[in-house]
Amino acid sequence: QAHLVESGGGLVQAGGSLRLSCAASGRTFGYTMGWFRQAPGKEREFVASISWSGGNTIYADSVKGRFTTSKDKAKSTAYLQMNNLRPEDTAVYYCAALAITSSSAQVLGNPKSYNYWGQGTQVTVSS
Repeated sequence: QAHLVESGGGLVQAGGSLRLSCAASGRTFGYTMGWFRQAPGKEREFVASISWSGGNTIYADSVKGRFTTSKDKAKSTAYLQMNNLRPEDTAVYYCAALAITSSSAQVLGNPKSYNYWGQGTQVTVSS
């Protein structure tokens, strides 16, 4: 079992930055971490993922060049640095843990692939 807790959301003006954190506890060794977001009335969508080693990352086209995911294995924490935020980035952001090793963008981008989820944190970008 893994337990994930996100933090770092908030209200920011367009062009600003936020850093989300995802603290993991329990059995997370070898897990891939993913970031998803869900805006009101929309489906949950993939944002980014990072492998257990931290050496492999994948990003959605909509956030490439603006968002960066990283991790601190010693702290069992993953991060999502979000720069140049836009109003369309407004959503509840979730971190998730995938209990297998995969490099498939199709697998990593599908929320149904993930085994554990955090509670979510609200990010609101004003124009």
